[in-house]
Amino acid sequence: MARTVWVNGRFCAPDEAEVSIFDRGLLFADAVYEVAGVYKGRLIDFNSHMARLARSLGELSIPQPLSRDEILAIMRELVQRNEVEEGLVYMQVTRGVEE
Repeated sequence: MARTVWVNGRFCAPDEAEVSIFDRGLLFADAVYEVAGVYKGRLIDFNSHMARLARSLGELSIPQPLSRDEILAIMRELVQRNEVEEGLVYMQVTRGVEE
């Protein structure tokens, strides 16, 4: 089975995923990550993960790029596309490229 990732607003194969070399997450570790567990094909304790993500983003004054429901839909789609029964969904939000 081919794996699917979600990067910069789109689902794609890992070898098609691109992040700018000028992304502040790469240059300065200016980012927040959250890891959600999956058990029996379902996300575990999603609300707690989102609360922690929101708090961490707030501490660094990084805007949350998507709503809770949008993030939930993306994570569920990743679990489904990758046929994950037990595993992890890793999310990283960076400040992006400084214009």
